[in-house]
Amino acid sequence: MPRHAQHRPRSASLRALSAVILGASLVTAGCSDAPGSSAAVAPVPRWSDPAVNAVSRPVSGGGVTAVTALRPDGTLETAVYDLATGSRRWSRPATMAGRPPGLGVQPPAVAGPPEAPVVAALEPRRSGRPRAELVVRDAGSGASRWSRPVDSTFGPARCGPHVCLTESAGRRDPRFVVLDHATGRPLWRVPGIAEAVAVTGRHTVIFRLSGRPTLESRDLRTGRTRWTFPVERAVGRDVDLSGGWAFTVTGDMLVGYLAPRVGREGRPASAFGLFGLSAHDGRPVWTRRGLLRVYPSPSPAVAPLTREADSHGRYGDFMRLDPRTGRTLGRVPGHRAPRSGWWLAFPADLSRLGFLTLDGPGTAVDLRDGARVAAGGAPAWSFCTVNPTQLRIEGQRGFFPIAPLCAYDLNTGRKATAPGPPPVWYTGATDGWRVWRDEQGVLHAVRDTNGTMPGMYG
Repeated sequence: MPRHAQHRPRSASLRALSAVILGASLVTAGCSDAPGSSAAVAPVPRWSDPAVNAVSRPVSGGGVTAVTALRPDGTLETAVYDLATGSRRWSRPATMAGRPPGLGVQPPAVAGPPEAPVVAALEPRRSGRPRAELVVRDAGSGASRWSRPVDSTFGPARCGPHVCLTESAGRRDPRFVVLDHATGRPLWRVPGIAEAVAVTGRHTVIFRLSGRPTLESRDLRTGRTRWTFPVERAVGRDVDLSGGWAFTVTGDMLVGYLAPRVGREGRPASAFGLFGLSAHDGRPVWTRRGLLRVYPSPSPAVAPLTREADSHGRYGDFMRLDPRTGRTLGRVPGHRAPRSGWWLAFPADLSRLGFLTLDGPGTAVDLRDGARVAAGGAPAWSFCTVNPTQLRIEGQRGFFPIAPLCAYDLNTGRKATAPGPPPVWYTGATDGWRVWRDEQGVLHAVRDTNGTMPGMYG
């Protein structure tokens, strides 16, 4: 996967804008009110904030969306918006303490019940040690509900209505804690470093990052373990988490991916692959070892897009899998890929596999049967850059913003003009709203779909 996408400085005129562009934009729907009448114009709510430089993935829930942004002076802030109108409700200084750069800039967490949501974020302390604290604020007003000193953590996350995080992540005695969203009272904890990856009813699934990593389903209120699954059982021994991981639940299926170790050339790869579990009882449903997730791509729980690879880095065919069964739905022979100088690119409907050549003609292949198809037509979406610029965050090094997608014309290798919003498989959706950052860091939102689904980053 390429590094996170480039942050480009914006003009002073954009920085000076303090008000968002609210939902005045309309799109035309292909329908009519009555026979013989002209097509009706159906309003699609949308908004943008060109005054913000969003650098984390946005998180939404309870009628708000929240993001970590970079201020011009190099400090971070938590920015919270009304999801329906785009008006900024409030913002507060933010910080990171002990988060590995490979995970990107941490987003806030939106928790609590839908009728009374809260936003949890790491904020700098004014004095004393530790230098950071977890602060949970009312999502509407920004008023502080409670706070908790934290010395090192990967950042907060939502565990059902509650807030969870690993504390003392940089010490010898880290612990994962689940905190009541309203009071901050600890509900339960487990030793070691862990990450909340999904919520299923009254349970949360956590990924415990240890020498023998496991997925565990635990009762949200008590922490009682419902099931445990060692991920080595799916992908094999010698798991190395330095390559990354992804876990997402849709329905009763938890789909997981473990990437291989990022190491020296010629060094055998660590265990890697994809698998599916029953989220109810942890029963393994399918496993596909030796497959790499390709990027950009949807969440593995929506449409696993993969490529074969052996332990020495030799690549094979591209494949799309059924996330429910792990079966191959489409295959593209590896020799269809150009020898060098290409990026993967996909249309919004994922029907084709495109090989993008910047400023030059590319090629496209039908993702179902591997047949060559015309490269023109619908725009293909790929990363805006694979050589991003490191963020200039005060006191932090090695961080890049969340990678945005741009639309390209495969025939020319140039960015498409006025392509519209990126596909839903990239942005995901919350109650029909899709929120994303563009390559300048501008935050956008549109309500043009239904329901909730995970996006590329979960």
